[in-house]
Amino acid sequence: MGAPASLGAWPRPSRWRRLGVGGLTIGTDLDPGVKEAGLPIYSLRNRWRVMETLTAAAPAGSFFPSFLLLACGTLVAALLGCAHRLGLFYQLMHKVDKASIQHGGENVAAVLRAHGVRFLFTLVGGHISPILVACEKLGIRVVDTRHEVTAVFAADAVARLTGTVGVAAVTAGPGLTNTVTAVKNAQIAQSPVLLLGGAASTLLQNRGALQAIDQMALFRPLCKFCASVRRVRDIVPTLRAAMVAAQSGTPGPVFVELPVDVLYPYFIVQKEMVPAKPPKGLVARMVTWYLENHLANLFAGAWEPRPEGPLPLDIPQASPQQVQRCVEILSRAKRPLVVLGSQALLPPTPADRLRTAVETLGIPCFLGGMARGLLGRNHPLHIRQNRSAALKKADVVLLAGIVCDFRLSYGRVLSRSSKIIIVNRNRKEMLMNSDMFWKPQEAVQGDVGSFVVTLAEGLKGQTWASDWAEELRQADRQKEQTFREKALTPVGQHLNPVRVLQLVEEILPDNTILVVDGGDFVGTAAHLVQPRGPLRWLDPGAFGTLGVGAGFALGAKLCRPDAEVWCLFGDGAFGYSLIEFDTFVRHKIPVIALVGNDAGWTQISREQVPCLGSNVACGLAYTDYHKAAMGLGAQGLLLSREKDQVVEVLRDAQQQCRDGHPVVVNILIGRTDFRDGSIAV
Repeated sequence: MGAPASLGAWPRPSRWRRLGVGGLTIGTDLDPGVKEAGLPIYSLRNRWRVMETLTAAAPAGSFFPSFLLLACGTLVAALLGCAHRLGLFYQLMHKVDKASIQHGGENVAAVLRAHGVRFLFTLVGGHISPILVACEKLGIRVVDTRHEVTAVFAADAVARLTGTVGVAAVTAGPGLTNTVTAVKNAQIAQSPVLLLGGAASTLLQNRGALQAIDQMALFRPLCKFCASVRRVRDIVPTLRAAMVAAQSGTPGPVFVELPVDVLYPYFIVQKEMVPAKPPKGLVARMVTWYLENHLANLFAGAWEPRPEGPLPLDIPQASPQQVQRCVEILSRAKRPLVVLGSQALLPPTPADRLRTAVETLGIPCFLGGMARGLLGRNHPLHIRQNRSAALKKADVVLLAGIVCDFRLSYGRVLSRSSKIIIVNRNRKEMLMNSDMFWKPQEAVQGDVGSFVVTLAEGLKGQTWASDWAEELRQADRQKEQTFREKALTPVGQHLNPVRVLQLVEEILPDNTILVVDGGDFVGTAAHLVQPRGPLRWLDPGAFGTLGVGAGFALGAKLCRPDAEVWCLFGDGAFGYSLIEFDTFVRHKIPVIALVGNDAGWTQISREQVPCLGSNVACGLAYTDYHKAAMGLGAQGLLLSREKDQVVEVLRDAQQQCRDGHPVVVNILIGRTDFRDGSIAV
């Protein structure tokens, strides 16, 4: 008898063996719910093939019993899968404490405390209130800002200065979307930041709830790790995984979404989720049962003890063979040069140990990003000016934690005849543009600080001709003489910014942390103002973000309360941070802000006017920023040509800061040709 037309042709014996008819091992793609439960059940998408094979293999008269057996098996599998998805199996082993007043925010705070988190930055919202209250109870300082982006910038600063994870918590929807720029800045700057985001309840997502959007889709491209917590018991393991992901490999931001019903206590969630009156009718009873079961699954095993502390980090290290090859390359160099970037300052290598290694190497070096200030002021190995020219002359260049992006002209500043050693945790970034403008002699994927220390040990006793370093220092001295001449050049109105910044450089104390936020004024300051030590310079990084100033200053002062935090703002950039002086006043955070006020977006204007013949959208006003700060409760001072007492006013600002007041110094400046030819794209 032939097979029924609807079932197709009889399978060949080889097909029976492939499908495993005898052992009933048919199907490899398991239904997700069944697969998660670990049950060896057929995939639903293989049912028809199973039925076809069994029918073909069995005698004709046994078709219906076989079909009935298959149908029953499929039904059982589906029921088991549903039970697993509904959490029924878990609830048999882990009960719900309906009388408990604990809430998920306490679990969040416990993990943060176990990881040494001291500050939580936030802008309050109902979705995240349990987190804030629990952190306060556990002694984690909750610092609320006037804009969510400032909270993330502050967390970023904490991460950079402490080598741990900086944490911010913001409410759902617009609270989270307001952080996107800061999260992207942290991603590009490779800063380990944990962003905790509120969300609509698990049952109301995709149903038009207040401030409910697809937050996961928004943050997946920005973060190393993204997770949405669906049950209270998952809070602790998810946060631990997020913490280790933020710091392992190439550091970066991570995002954990916490729906409102996993944060609030059982009795509150029950009141909102389950109808108070007994249901009437079959459908209503089924819905109520589903809601009650969902509630039970949310809280089953919620308060059982779980490990809360840090997991081991995964930090890549250079192989001994790679280090030895680099030792050999450098040992033959005549004009070696080192360029150190922010990655060099990442844990586990302390800054003082890295400094010792650089001094042991004895190679002239340029410092960028968070590596600025590593050697202090006026160190003979630290070359500050004419980097492009020096790179062209060097015969061996070590790029340690810096990449060939726009800052190195995509690699075009490197000589084709130079041997390039590059070390970076991120292989993709390490080889950026290497197929176009430059080629590495040795590309080392690993931790930068550890590599430099090991390299210095391998080259201990090696010396290089002193005339190379002296040549570079002489070029530095010539450039700085040019700066002194420009400082004496009269400007059309107000103060010469070069002169002002030279005076700032002279009076900064050794414990200063410099925060820079702006274009033209800050670009000038980068040539003139020197950080006094390692981890004492905070700039946006490669993203070039305006608006980092207030958040960076907030995080810096909290981490280093004994340091003087000086913020150098352009007047355009200061507009983003002005309102946060209310935050500084409320939280008693004394910082000094110097606003280089030239009434314009001057960095853009330098190009736009000569290239396109118009200053459209580049003009601002000589606004009384010092008075606006006074209106927010801070101290305000004015510097202009009419009151050309720069040092006196800056000393006054220092004293008021030491007395506990945040201070804004509004410095009216004119325009110079100091940065003519600089680009803003």
